[in-house]
Amino acid sequence: MKLRTVVLLVFLMFCTSAGYGERIKDIVDIQGIRGNPLSGVGLIVGLTGTGDTSLPSRQVLTNILRSSGQVLDVDDVTGGNIALVMVTASLGPFSREGSRIDVDVSSIGDAKSLQGGLLLSTPLRGLDDEVYAVAGGSGISLGGFGASGNQGSVSKNHQTVGRIPDGAIVERAEIADFVETVAGERYLTLNLRNIDFSTAERIKQAINAIYPESAIVLDAGTIKIKVPHEISISENVLFIDNITSLGVKVDMPAVVVVNERTGTIVVGENVGISAVAISQGSLVIKVRETANVFQPTTPFTGRATTKVVPETLIAIEEADGYLIPMPRMVTVSELANALNSLGASPTDMIAIFNALKKAGALQAKLEIM
Repeated sequence: MKLRTVVLLVFLMFCTSAGYGERIKDIVDIQGIRGNPLSGVGLIVGLTGTGDTSLPSRQVLTNILRSSGQVLDVDDVTGGNIALVMVTASLGPFSREGSRIDVDVSSIGDAKSLQGGLLLSTPLRGLDDEVYAVAGGSGISLGGFGASGNQGSVSKNHQTVGRIPDGAIVERAEIADFVETVAGERYLTLNLRNIDFSTAERIKQAINAIYPESAIVLDAGTIKIKVPHEISISENVLFIDNITSLGVKVDMPAVVVVNERTGTIVVGENVGISAVAISQGSLVIKVRETANVFQPTTPFTGRATTKVVPETLIAIEEADGYLIPMPRMVTVSELANALNSLGASPTDMIAIFNALKKAGALQAKLEIM
């Protein structure tokens, strides 16, 4: 059976109506609200012969047993049923003492699988070397499975990396500080996820329409907002909810992203193509500008006038021919619809976009992954 390459052609369409927009909370991050990475080295026990056989895991187990009053040497402990793992987690910006967070466990040694194991209590430290949470427990969720017999085995995906849902208890909270106080004034900073001067300016205008002279644009990715004096400290959350629920029209740069390995093409609607005619192999594409004249001829049309309606014609042929350039700005969506109707291959599309860029006809930034 012949495998066919599947092309994913995604058009990022923006509505041009005045009332359409994205919520500010969906396109920005509030400065100061972020997670903090935690990590620690732990030991998983209870494995059925799929654990480590290396010396470090046996040394860690020996130290744990010694702290419990068992005087043992490293040579007295055999491997196979234990695994030394790196335990990582993210402490949320509003995680309080006693709350639970998910943890990830990754084998450090030569373990084959962590399935069915139990993570012993492991302190998780931040970058300041302080303990913020303690991980431990069973219920390791793996992204794969494995089974074996005397004469063969079968496995799927990685079995040495897993996650324990709610596998750590927060012992020390680090609450996010997202309202900055300077000289008695309170400030809030919004960081755009996709930096753009036009979008930043629209956010400023939308906020100032409700709270005049409270927002300023620092750069293409940062909007600083002064909390009005009439907003009390207890109403900070309400104020943030009010301004981040506003809708703004996001401006998208003209970009074409091509992944030659998968045949994926992502095209923005703002991308334009200048006057051009294209030939790719036996594939010929012609763009022509024309106009239709509508003249009323039916009765009772005494007040009607002649109307000239411009029309874009895109013709595609699979034959030899010559191309005549036409003075017309064509959108990528028009060209892509024509290519899709013909069933052009991913290779043809990628080659066409590359040629358009080289010819200076593609009015967009071309990014090849």
